[in-house]
Amino acid sequence: MRICVAGAVGAFGTKHVDALAKIDGVEVTSVVGRREADIVEFANKRNIGHATTDLGEALARDDVDAVILSTPTQMHAEQGIACMQAGKHVLIEIPMADNLADSKKLVEMQKQTRVVAMAGHVRRFNPSHQWIHNKIITGELKLQQLDVQTYFFRRTNTNAAGKARSWTDHLLWHHACHTVDLFQYQSGENASEVYGLQGPSHPDLGIAMDMSIGMKTPSGAICTLSLSFNNDGPFGTFFRYICDNGTYLARYDDLYDGREQPIDLSGVAVSSNGIELIDREFVSAIKEGREPNSSVAQCLPAMETLDRIEKSFKS
Repeated sequence: MRICVAGAVGAFGTKHVDALAKIDGVEVTSVVGRREADIVEFANKRNIGHATTDLGEALARDDVDAVILSTPTQMHAEQGIACMQAGKHVLIEIPMADNLADSKKLVEMQKQTRVVAMAGHVRRFNPSHQWIHNKIITGELKLQQLDVQTYFFRRTNTNAAGKARSWTDHLLWHHACHTVDLFQYQSGENASEVYGLQGPSHPDLGIAMDMSIGMKTPSGAICTLSLSFNNDGPFGTFFRYICDNGTYLARYDDLYDGREQPIDLSGVAVSSNGIELIDREFVSAIKEGREPNSSVAQCLPAMETLDRIEKSFKS
């Protein structure tokens, strides 16, 4: 399996390159970046044969079977469509697009080309959330409430590694997308009621820095999500699952019960790294010729819910 990683120098692009190195039978044959000097240096350090600033150049290569897009959000839809039109399987980092219309275009293109097209909804793959999901599927747990805090201190245009960004991040279409999809995935239902509130826009970045979202499913499960780029403290996303048979706290790949006692996740998956697990699913789906968990089609309902939340802001 020969893979191109676009946006390889970025925080998550590098995580994908590192994860792919742990998967047997996989080789990163091409990397794409914004600055030529940076991407050439990156490729040389990792013994990757091809580096370019032009995604189209990578897509034209015979030694590229699939592409992972860790590029700016605003480029995801156009680049994802280009990958599929070139006959390449594609994993698009979350979110697959920053609006519903482009998300639908991606789903339609996948139907036309029949390649594997995945959205990077890594929460489905984190062992902590997998453990909860498995218990829900077997009937041992029923989700009653999901409380989530997504907090960063990002008053300048920087990424998770503290480096300057060439694009502007978004609380709704990026960070809320994780939780909206996870809530609907874990509850097994699409939200029937939604609302959203957002604070003032940043004078330079032009985005809301604080946000509150509420969702409810037809069966009565609810989700409360608080997001902020103004939080001066530990950054990340923290989940509290309140279920009929226990309360659980998920922090990325770690899980605790309601009294902060750690839960052993060693048997949940072959790795404790969510990025590696989502890349393994991508590669396996291609080899097996099947729809992956977190396909663009499966993730479209989350984009539809985000669209409804955005409209509630305007109302």
